Amino acid sequence: MTELGCVQTKVTEVYQERCTKAVQRYLDAVKAASEPMRDDSHHSVPPFDLWRDASSYWLDFTQRSILFWDTLRQRGNNWIEHEKAGKPPLLAFDWEMIADARTFERPVNYALVRILPPDGIETDPDRRPFVIIDPRAGHGPGIGGFKQDSQVGVALKAGHPVYCVIFFPEPVSGQTLADVSRAEAEFLRIVGERHPKTRKPVLFGNCQGGWASMLVGAVEPDLVGPIVINGAPMSYWAGNDGENPMRYAGGILGGTWPALFASDLGAGKFDGAYLVENFEYLNPANTYFDKYYTLFSKIDTEPERFLEFERWWGGFFLMNRQEIKWIVENLFVGNNLAAGDAEWSEGRAFDLRSIKSPIILFASLGDNITPPQQAFNWVADLYPTTEALKANGQVIVGLMHKSVGHLGIFVSGAVAKREYTQIVDLIDYIEHLPPGLYGMQVEEQKANGRVRYDVLLTERRIEDLQVLQKYSRKDEMPFEAVERTSEALASAYETFVHPFVAPMVTPATAGFARAFNPQRAQRWAVSDLNPFLWPLKGMADLARANRAPRDNDGPMAMMERWTAAVTSASWDLYRDLRDATVENAFFRAYGPASIGMAAEEREAVAEEPIDVRNAPLVKEALAHIAEGDRTEAMVRAALLLMKAGTGRRRLSTMKRARELVGREIGLMEMPAEAAREIIREQSFIVDFEPVKALTALPKLLRTSADRRRLLDLLDRVEGQIEANEKQVTLLGEIRRLLAEEDTSGTAKAEPITVTLAENPAEVRPEAVAKQASARHARDNRRTRGSS
Repeated sequence: MTELGCVQTKVTEVYQERCTKAVQRYLDAVKAASEPMRDDSHHSVPPFDLWRDASSYWLDFTQRSILFWDTLRQRGNNWIEHEKAGKPPLLAFDWEMIADARTFERPVNYALVRILPPDGIETDPDRRPFVIIDPRAGHGPGIGGFKQDSQVGVALKAGHPVYCVIFFPEPVSGQTLADVSRAEAEFLRIVGERHPKTRKPVLFGNCQGGWASMLVGAVEPDLVGPIVINGAPMSYWAGNDGENPMRYAGGILGGTWPALFASDLGAGKFDGAYLVENFEYLNPANTYFDKYYTLFSKIDTEPERFLEFERWWGGFFLMNRQEIKWIVENLFVGNNLAAGDAEWSEGRAFDLRSIKSPIILFASLGDNITPPQQAFNWVADLYPTTEALKANGQVIVGLMHKSVGHLGIFVSGAVAKREYTQIVDLIDYIEHLPPGLYGMQVEEQKANGRVRYDVLLTERRIEDLQVLQKYSRKDEMPFEAVERTSEALASAYETFVHPFVAPMVTPATAGFARAFNPQRAQRWAVSDLNPFLWPLKGMADLARANRAPRDNDGPMAMMERWTAAVTSASWDLYRDLRDATVENAFFRAYGPASIGMAAEEREAVAEEPIDVRNAPLVKEALAHIAEGDRTEAMVRAALLLMKAGTGRRRLSTMKRARELVGREIGLMEMPAEAAREIIREQSFIVDFEPVKALTALPKLLRTSADRRRLLDLLDRVEGQIEANEKQVTLLGEIRRLLAEEDTSGTAKAEPITVTLAENPAEVRPEAVAKQASARHARDNRRTRGSS
């Protein structure tokens, strides 16, 4: 059988398996919903009790129905009020305008606002400021400060000044994504000038605001402190079959041209309501039934939460044609950001390797909009090996939640209290980590009825990211065919269709069409604009005054729950069969083309492996192994000991170590960039030349006082922080080297020999510790023999 035949057979088998599992899940859900109905006690209800239950239930049902529709009426009224007010950001905090980018030389519809701390909370202007960029993905700004327990709230409680980057409903004519990035960089410059005594601002980017934050970091790396991106799609082709259907949308729709067509129908503006429809498409059960049934079934307690969320969910913002074209071409379809092909001006592309600041990535296994593969795979695209990542001096920390959904990443109070609180706490320490990839884990500790959290950082390798995705990412190859198809169709559209459609649509016509978009119509149609609903408020007041809740254990309530469960399961069955069909169509359409492209790749000449020792930063560091001062010697000793350890670092331990020796090492008084430079250089030396790093240590300590100071420091650390056997042995070796140097003036240490691996980067300080341990044992035997 040919390779194409094998692929088509596999696609058919997978499709059949998907459909079978979808039907089985439906049957299981129906069976589970029916279990309570099989209880014999419900089959022997006396007629009078059944009649009483039915009458009580239908009174309650009628009241709930009235209150349900009145809540939807309130939603519509809230939407109209928000529209009339100009759709201001829905922040749970007061704020003041700092800079309006509509007045900049290259104007854009963005602004910088400062969050005003609520009563009882004080912020210190000399503490590092936080800047939060919310997604411009259909909705308006505010998701990062939607509640008191939020990213904004956590940072304020920690005493940090907080700023938010907001945007207005209408784009400025002619603005581009490059203009937006320049404006956001200017905002960071303004924040830095407002807080001159602090370190560079921390940048929080949510969802689509995540890649926007990374663009700013790439364009102006000297303005940005640590970057935290939450639920942010960076590698758009990534995902797993059967789990992430949104990644197929570009191929099924034919690439870029639908967005261009929608922009032309909007008189040059793209309606964000279309993006919201994409989100709702993923879970039709929730979109069309579950969220409304939850409101209906909990009508006495749910309306406030429902209305609060719908105020944000129902605010639809616009982009201009150039912006959505760039986003779809470079991100959704082209996946160019990690490859370095996303241009911000002609011939100038965003290079994420230009980012100097540490990066924290927060994703969730329960997120079907930005799955972990899309949040993390760009790291492997950018850096083929762990050594390449380190050679660029980059620190990346990954945090994975086990279950929360996409919106929960931003609005969940539990996530704010647990994950974001620890992220804010870690910010002060992350800049002093040596370059590398780290996994972050939040540990919960319960003692005396109180819950405390600690953060565990574990060193990872780029190769570890492969476990996130099946098939070694070979299933991403068809997306290259999608990109080529998209370019051809978009070119044809721009040549033959755009010149005729665009002149026919006026701004007034486009505005009228947007008003009747289903996302908007469902809100204004169920509001006080509808005269048929005017009696509803009075009826709702009467229903609230005479509420008669039902018996939740009665037969009628049980029948309602069964109906709701089966309805939701039916929607899920539709979704599963639809997604399986879309996936099957995608791979049948683009799979054959990807086979030819794979053959071309196999015929291409393999690239020479990159020798990271020749990277400029690494070569520069290795040229100065025997040079430095007391601070660099202390940092080198600390790195040698850490590398000989388990590869794990606890935030509580890092705090304790800073209290013990932080000031004495000398990094705390330095600017963050200078401290990072020392740590990075010494990390290169320890990683690539651990033997020379150790033996040259006495040369960095020129005076007896300096050597004594390091020995005292090691004594204090060893007494306070638990060390493993290798670290204890290495500590002894360092003491011996420094003691010999101190007594003789020249190092007499027996040379340490390590069998170098083919890749020198694979030489680890553990090997140094092992040889030091062996030599220590020999010295003891010699001592016993002489005595």
